[in-house]
Amino acid sequence: MDHNELGQAVKGAAEIEIIEVLDHHRLASFNTDIPILFWNNPLGSTSTLVALSYDQNGIPIDAPIAGLLMAGLISDTLNLTSPTATPIDAKVLENLSRIAGMKPADLAESIFAVGSPLLTLSPKEVILADCKDYTEDGYRFSVSQIEELGFSHYYEKQESLFEELEAYRSKQGNYFSALLVTDVNTQNSLLLISAPAEFLDTITYPRRGPHLFELNNVVSRKKQLVPYLLDCLHKINASISPDS
Repeated sequence: MDHNELGQAVKGAAEIEIIEVLDHHRLASFNTDIPILFWNNPLGSTSTLVALSYDQNGIPIDAPIAGLLMAGLISDTLNLTSPTATPIDAKVLENLSRIAGMKPADLAESIFAVGSPLLTLSPKEVILADCKDYTEDGYRFSVSQIEELGFSHYYEKQESLFEELEAYRSKQGNYFSALLVTDVNTQNSLLLISAPAEFLDTITYPRRGPHLFELNNVVSRKKQLVPYLLDCLHKINASISPDS
């Protein structure tokens, strides 16, 4: 659930029988020995898919479950402000709100006010808290993301965060490893990335340091950042192709 790439799954997933996939990300290399239910829908949150599954199977959602699904949907879509949010997400959130007896705005305020990951987690935990690994064009890479209320705590942690990115990149054998720090207030992000110089030079966003880029109006790893980074990888491949 919430991914269809074995590189992002729990260890041993390739050795067991997978019977169902619910996801809202890009399609990647994935195969099974028998036909399975594979529901991939480009919605803002897998919580929306889970809520729709309840409806399709005629199972009522009780208030506690509705609240949990609301939390996932609000977190994934920044309370429907992310470019990944769809009218279906909005409709499902409205229904969940009615069942849970809670306004989305009130729950969103509680979620985003819980605390800064940069203050409550170690640099290594920040990198690993929401880290996704990918393989494309023969390259392995990772993209982590955290959400903050402003960037005030980022710069004091930047050096240690970069050290952990470098360590993770080396351990995984990645071509690059990146951390997207998103300000939920301004809907802007900072991209810290450990990568070869040739890859850094393909990034066209404003550079704010040797390994730091400013990504205004970018909040979605899935819909905005990863497609952009994949395009950068394609440019690298084209530049080293024998036919180029």
